[in-house]
Amino acid sequence: MRKPAAKFKPAPPTASVPAKTQPRFPMWLPAVLLALVTIALYWPALRHDFVNYDDDVYVTENLHVQAGLSWENLKWAFCNPVSANWHPLTVLSHMMDCQLFGLKPWGHHLVNVLFHALNAALVFVLLKQLTGATWRSVVVAALFAVHPLRVESVAWVAERKDVLSGFFGLLALIFYTRYVQKAESRKQKAETGGRIPSSILHPPSSPAYCLSLGCFALGLLSKPMLVTWPFVLLLLDWWPLNRIPDFRFPISDLKRLLAEKIPFFVLAAVLSCVTFVVQKQGGSVVESETLPLGARAGNALVSYCRYLGKLFWPTDLAVFYPHPGYWPPAQVLLAGLLLAVISALFFVQRRRHPFLLMGWLWFCGMLVPMIGLVQTGQQSMADRHTYIPSLGVLILTTWGVYDLTRHWRYQMITLSAAGSAVIILCMGMTRQQLAYWQDSETLFRHALEVTENNYIAHKNLGDALNNKGQIDGAISQYKEVIQLRPSFVGAYNNLGVALGNKGQTDEEISQFQEAIRRKPDYAEAHNNLGTALGNKGLTDEAIRQYQEAIRLKPDYAEAHNNLGAALFNKGQTDEAITQFQVAIQIKPDYVEAHNNLGVALRKKAQGHQ
Repeated sequence: MRKPAAKFKPAPPTASVPAKTQPRFPMWLPAVLLALVTIALYWPALRHDFVNYDDDVYVTENLHVQAGLSWENLKWAFCNPVSANWHPLTVLSHMMDCQLFGLKPWGHHLVNVLFHALNAALVFVLLKQLTGATWRSVVVAALFAVHPLRVESVAWVAERKDVLSGFFGLLALIFYTRYVQKAESRKQKAETGGRIPSSILHPPSSPAYCLSLGCFALGLLSKPMLVTWPFVLLLLDWWPLNRIPDFRFPISDLKRLLAEKIPFFVLAAVLSCVTFVVQKQGGSVVESETLPLGARAGNALVSYCRYLGKLFWPTDLAVFYPHPGYWPPAQVLLAGLLLAVISALFFVQRRRHPFLLMGWLWFCGMLVPMIGLVQTGQQSMADRHTYIPSLGVLILTTWGVYDLTRHWRYQMITLSAAGSAVIILCMGMTRQQLAYWQDSETLFRHALEVTENNYIAHKNLGDALNNKGQIDGAISQYKEVIQLRPSFVGAYNNLGVALGNKGQTDEEISQFQEAIRRKPDYAEAHNNLGTALGNKGLTDEAIRQYQEAIRLKPDYAEAHNNLGAALFNKGQTDEAITQFQVAIQIKPDYVEAHNNLGVALRKKAQGHQ
């Protein structure tokens, strides 16, 4: 007779078993490593100079920013647009840099690098929190950190707004994810008990939600490109948060999700209106008469494809891509067809592979404000515009490759090797691209090598050469600008300055007059014309030009100083002293004005003896 089988008695659980079968490490470790690698990659940027493209507007010639943080400057930052944009938090960050580092460029570059390193860590934290996938999150964060398209946003001091808005935007997503995960947990518990509290069905007021909304507001105050963030929240609701299962759910749930986003939509709408008005008043919005809607739509379609191309093959990157006006119809049709095919393919796969459509909509949707349907500036596209939108493509690519190879025998080994190779390749290309940003001459010479008809690159290269005393080279660049873009008045003014440096006064005056003819309210040209006329001994005519420059730009310290010098030469010492004092009040470190004031005061004292 057989003995009955013994009953199975499970062993008591111990902490050592899961530790051995599922090794884990703290989430902060990959985040810290990503940040350190990013800092090491971009460390050479600390040896770079400012560039003569917007860095002057934001820092090197902005007296309010150079004065550092104060209550007066705080009010100025919120009340005054800079470069036809309203982003007061970015301006305040530049003020903080000047407070800490003065005009030493290494400090300003360091802050950009640190913010980008933090953003790389935040991308990992966000994706890990959303999906629980550690290594895929690491790959996306690493590619985001080291991709060559990031160089423009990090190495360019004036693009602080990219890394700063990205920082607050990513924090907003992290806090939102935390809020949702806690809210859904409470909802499940409530449903289990047969009762759903009303607090779950209305816009919430939890700390995580409030922090998300606050960070979103700070991001908008850094750069208004985050106006699409409410739609990104809805995308996350679909995947990976699974609050919208294939868009098939009761209408009450949709109302709840939309009500939840109302404060975000309100903030986005307000900032969109403010941004449009400021850009319109600042003259950066191109009118439809200059660039019709058809041309803008065609450029938008082509630019989407060009952005995709540079994401997967990041070569021939430039600080400025000239707008062609009209693209060839065949290119526009092919671009539209490609985008339609990709969209249809991802839509068909939305159930089996929701990350494809989610990443694609993230990329396409976030680029809408910068794609050129409302044209601001003269560029056709810009590398910096991909800073946050590129995350969508990186997510869909990384998750897509992982899903495609999930049945491979040596999947992790193969993907680890391939991912490492791509990351290392990107790091090498980033270092090469970073070197082009060391100074203005190098930056714009490279832009001319990889683009055509780039009048902005010719103009800024001319400025760099003129500052280095290479006058003939500067004159050649300015003439090239005028040939490519006869309506670009700044080229006439700068050509006049270069000709004046060569002693060709009559030709100099002619260029300033042409600049004023094309743009009568061009204060700098009036001031420069006054100087040229004064050099010819035409003091009264010079005074009139200086006075016009001051009328157009009351805080123009150089014009006040020049007017004072002209008045002093006419023997009007008291009036000259007043002008020198105004110049010093506007620009306290204006050495020439201090010297001129001293000379005038001494003459006045001698006259009273």
